[in-house]
Amino acid sequence: MDVLLVFLILAVVITLVFDFTNGFHDASNIIATIIASRAMTPTQAVLVVAGFEFLGPVLGGTAVANTIGKFIDLGDVEAVKALLVILAGLFAATFWNLFTWMRGIPSSSSHALVGGLIGAVIVSVGAEHVVWGFAQLAHGEFTGVTKVLLALVLSPLIGFTVGFFLQRFSMFLLRAAKPSINKTLRRGQWVTAAGLAFSHGANDAQKSMGILTLILLLSGHISEFIVPIWVIAACATAMTLGVLLGGWRIVRTLGFSIYKIRPIHAFNSQLTACSVIFTASLIGAPVSTTHVVGSSIMGIGSSDRPKAVKWKKAKEILTTWGITIPLSALVAGLTYVLINSLYHAMPAF
Repeated sequence: MDVLLVFLILAVVITLVFDFTNGFHDASNIIATIIASRAMTPTQAVLVVAGFEFLGPVLGGTAVANTIGKFIDLGDVEAVKALLVILAGLFAATFWNLFTWMRGIPSSSSHALVGGLIGAVIVSVGAEHVVWGFAQLAHGEFTGVTKVLLALVLSPLIGFTVGFFLQRFSMFLLRAAKPSINKTLRRGQWVTAAGLAFSHGANDAQKSMGILTLILLLSGHISEFIVPIWVIAACATAMTLGVLLGGWRIVRTLGFSIYKIRPIHAFNSQLTACSVIFTASLIGAPVSTTHVVGSSIMGIGSSDRPKAVKWKKAKEILTTWGITIPLSALVAGLTYVLINSLYHAMPAF
């Protein structure tokens, strides 16, 4: 079998595996507040989220895919080597997803993917093949790594702020409400949870769509960066399957370990995260659902009762967020060195 075809198949498979682990990992971020507030049973939550998760990438466009697929430039790199680079980056991102899931840590799959690809590219072909976007930023243009990192950094800050003020506004509106309002708020979460799942699918699945399209472009199977329909369907399916199996370990962290979630907190958190993520998807900004959901809970807790927020757990999560990109980059760099050595040591190749 042709070596390029072998690596193409491997690259496609690991992209879909990463997409699956992304859904598996992030499912808990989406359903945590639903379950913590007892708006749905776990089975109901997973089925509702999975259904709208599939619709997100199918109906959400390809703006984020275009951003992710173009922040590394491997157009002048030999095809097999380019696929090895992407394989190393995807392996690192998938490894980080599984490692943090096993530890029950809500880390960012998006940060892991960005770090993994940057690390693999730098070690293999040099930093000049990363589209950093610094020069364009001086002219007011957001592109490349700059656009990706700005979106990933600003989105949790926005999530915290929106959550904080939305909680204040809600408490003002409901200041005379009876306890029975909780029943209405639980029902409302069927809408906000569906919106959050759709937004997550529209943003996160597009990252895998962008990488898979880049793989097809580098291997010569398409002539321009246009996401094929089968890629959209494959990534939507892989992520939905991941959601159906769900990462229950992280539910405890986001749903119970940051702040005691009541129906109003869950409703506001979902509404905040849905708004931020969907807006980012429309402008092609890749964001982390983990970051946005976690920061919205912190913002809501700070608005409600700051002393009741478990800041120690929040600090642990923030630390994990900070080390994800460099550690993913390191793992990807080491992985590339290993698989490149194995590739050159195999006589058949």
